[in-house]
Amino acid sequence: MHPALRLPLILVLTLSWAAAGFASPDDDTPRPANLRLASVAAAVGPLGADSVTYAKHAGEVLSIASITKLMTAMVVLDSGRPLDEWVTVVERDEKAPNNAYSRIRIGSQLKRGDLIRIALMSSENRAAYVLSRDYPGGREAFVDAMNAKARSLGMNDTRFVDSSGLSPENRSTASDLLKMVRAAFGYERIREYSTTAYFRARFRKPRYSLSYGNTNPLVKGSRWDVNLSKTGYLREAGRCLVMVTRIDGEDMAMVLLDSFGTRTPLGDAGRVKRWMTTGDGGRVAGAALRYERKRTEALQQALTASN
Repeated sequence: MHPALRLPLILVLTLSWAAAGFASPDDDTPRPANLRLASVAAAVGPLGADSVTYAKHAGEVLSIASITKLMTAMVVLDSGRPLDEWVTVVERDEKAPNNAYSRIRIGSQLKRGDLIRIALMSSENRAAYVLSRDYPGGREAFVDAMNAKARSLGMNDTRFVDSSGLSPENRSTASDLLKMVRAAFGYERIREYSTTAYFRARFRKPRYSLSYGNTNPLVKGSRWDVNLSKTGYLREAGRCLVMVTRIDGEDMAMVLLDSFGTRTPLGDAGRVKRWMTTGDGGRVAGAALRYERKRTEALQQALTASN
């Protein structure tokens, strides 16, 4: 072979890796194929852009449980009603579709801002319900406002039927929720309330107080810089998590839907972070992986049947 046709070994290997679809040894660009998540659906993207860094079944419509409460908070804040105004806690006017246990006493009062805070940070269902009942026009008008807000954000595959997320009929896609998270981040109060680690709510008529902790342990740790957070769970929805966190100096929005076990979406968040910083997508525990496969198969069968 003519010497001029001899290529350096490293260049030959680089070309071979590129042809096979792999990164070269010096290329640490995250490859979607390297990331394995336990969540059935996911979407990840930079906060300040419309682009998507990673997507998995992001267009499939799923139950979203208490992720709903981010929209609830936006609608209440959009109304412009005073956050320091006392709101009376009322009984539900219909049976909840799922367990709606709450420690809050019927007839007592809490400030509107505190109701939003505990609905976001601790996923307090009665607080979310009271916020909808207190809205001008009542609960029906509130749900209409939620759906109107979703349409304004381009969330075309989203439908809300209640403010708490207790109904499995609150449904959306990971792609739509990525839009919602980006919009919610624009509200200073939502950023503050949703990432409050601990809070003591002080009620009146009668006077008493209740302590609340954040349902996302990552907001309490020093290894994460979480700037917005919401968890969710229903049997129909699995474990869900949306949040905004800073990775390598950039705010990234994550949507993780339908996973197994309380810590599984936290593990997925860690896998996303590691994947973005090192290219390594990590591994999923056996039980979580079996759950993901079972739920994905059921989803695919339902889609086939509907077609």
